[in-house]
Amino acid sequence: MPDTTVAVIGGGVVGAAVLFTLAHRGVAATLVEADAGLAYGASGTNSGVLHTGFDAKPGELETALMLRAARLRDPVLHALDVPVLRCGAELTPFTDAERATVAGLAENARRNGVPVHVRTEGGALVVPGESITDPVAYTLALAAAAVRAGAAVLTDARVEAIDQDVDGLTLHLADGGHLTCSVAINCAGLHADAVARLVGDSSFEIYPRKGEFFVFELPDGATLDHILLPVPTARTKGVLVFPTLDGKVVAGPTAVDQQDKTDWTVRPEAVGEVLDTAVARFPALDGLQPVASYAGLRPAGRDTNYRIGPSTTCAKLVNVAAVRSTGLTASLGIGAHVAELLPALGVAIGPVQAPARAPAAAPADIPWWARTARHHGLSPTR
Repeated sequence: MPDTTVAVIGGGVVGAAVLFTLAHRGVAATLVEADAGLAYGASGTNSGVLHTGFDAKPGELETALMLRAARLRDPVLHALDVPVLRCGAELTPFTDAERATVAGLAENARRNGVPVHVRTEGGALVVPGESITDPVAYTLALAAAAVRAGAAVLTDARVEAIDQDVDGLTLHLADGGHLTCSVAINCAGLHADAVARLVGDSSFEIYPRKGEFFVFELPDGATLDHILLPVPTARTKGVLVFPTLDGKVVAGPTAVDQQDKTDWTVRPEAVGEVLDTAVARFPALDGLQPVASYAGLRPAGRDTNYRIGPSTTCAKLVNVAAVRSTGLTASLGIGAHVAELLPALGVAIGPVQAPARAPAAAPADIPWWARTARHHGLSPTR
């Protein structure tokens, strides 16, 4: 008998959501995470925005999973007592070209079934369903709920080799231990390509796209009560300005493609790149100095996006790779999609079980946006 039916490799929000889904469908599952804790990668260094999918391209897997996650998410957030700021978002055009883009986005939202409206004055696109969460709290809550449902989580458990046999896979861990399983799910984020290569699968490549953010405190106790979205381009959603659950205002991200998967630093020139755009959308930031900064490394795929399915060289390894900046939003949809791939691989899944109500979580001793920076030896303050 294998040690576990399914091993989930990677403890970001996608891995945690896959584990949560499997545990609540009666599958014995174990998550293995290379780091000392969960959500120390892209899952702990993003915006925390839960997108509606209003601007996602119809017909793509990414879009389908974002929209599916939106249908699944609210009961889970409620049961797990995950904090959410349901503030909505606005996207204001400044040029004729941007107004044309906004009109296209409004039509796109209607095709995706996402409620939006365009203001008569100013032409802003209003997306009431956009919201903000604490992405670290969300990841940890999903994993904790999975454990309560019978799953297991192993940290400091880097997978260094994978052997195949007729019964499944053996994952060899850096500490000398091993874990046998019938199927493994590769949710390793930035390192998903390295995990795939352990079974000879070089069909995709992951590179880090750095997103730098700057945290502000508004004077006199002022706050921002909704998300300010930019008009997107073909390459990036651009710089947004958004509130945090603890009353701060964050501007970002940049989008800098790099090769180094360990470089979490914020470039000195990034603050100017962000503020030049952010101040135009939120003039209250003009003249303010950020109180903190952080950078996230999004796992971008080289000429691929949302690479989800059995490996080309090992059917018992399911790759969940190149899940870029929408991973937080789509995570529960990804979990449901992955679960439905398993019967074809010999793993039975049961009916969906509702998660038990979570016990009250202890308050975090550090804001989520500072946690990963400190973990990587960086100071989140300027």
